[in-house]
Amino acid sequence: MFDVAIIYSSLLNGLTSGAVYILIALGLTLIYGVLHIINFAHGAALMLALYGVYFLKVNLGLDPYWALVLMVPGMFVLGYALQRLVIDRASHGKDENILLVTLGLSIVLENLALLFFKSDTRNIETAYTLTTVAVGPAMIALPKIIACLGAACMSLLLIAMMKYTKIGLAIRAVAKEKQGARLMGIDVEHVYAMSFGIGLACLGAAACFLLPAYYVNPGVGGGFVLVAFTVVVLGGMGSFAGAVVGGLLIGVVESLGGLFLGDSLGQVGIFILFIIVLLIRPQGLFGAKR
Repeated sequence: MFDVAIIYSSLLNGLTSGAVYILIALGLTLIYGVLHIINFAHGAALMLALYGVYFLKVNLGLDPYWALVLMVPGMFVLGYALQRLVIDRASHGKDENILLVTLGLSIVLENLALLFFKSDTRNIETAYTLTTVAVGPAMIALPKIIACLGAACMSLLLIAMMKYTKIGLAIRAVAKEKQGARLMGIDVEHVYAMSFGIGLACLGAAACFLLPAYYVNPGVGGGFVLVAFTVVVLGGMGSFAGAVVGGLLIGVVESLGGLFLGDSLGQVGIFILFIIVLLIRPQGLFGAKR
């Protein structure tokens, strides 16, 4: 039997991981909620953001947390440009084309990363990388605590923006009824690009919180985006509340699974939970019945 302190530590680690999953999944949820498509380039965009944080640290000596000031707006601009100049033009307004375009973007970005950065795994060292903090009887790595708090703040900021700002109102209107929003004078194409940009800005923030305790290589986004897709579907497609609850659940289940089953089988619990929830509630925890 495992000691209570070990289980408690595993729960805390799961919650800290879950907070970052939430931030990644919220961007995916926003893009799905407005464009009604799955962004297959989400993982590749996260990989680009991680490389951005890495090179800012290595070449300019910029701390990953200070890199938020550059990475969040930088990824927003990239997302806006990709939607406006590539995805919108190449898809001709057809959802099936958008899926293929984002899949193509993912393949292109990952192969460009392989070409320029090779397949080497890279990480960074900071003064606090190995620092731990006592949280009750458990010792938690400081970067994980900062990542958890930072991801929570960014998630709350995003939810507040969606609820209280004009662009948030426009995004919700387009997500609900695109043609009606257009008739009311809303620039739908601009809202699409803003949504894609905000979704990638979330990835820029997630990369800054991840890299002090994680690594980057051209394939790193795949694992995160698979979990993020699971979070989005588990919580309910397009539901922000579902992404929050789903992210925390997935983080805890993954951590406990790793504790009881070993690291190699830790993610099995995620997909067992996923199948159980969809068998009982096919629309997800917070999804609306259709």
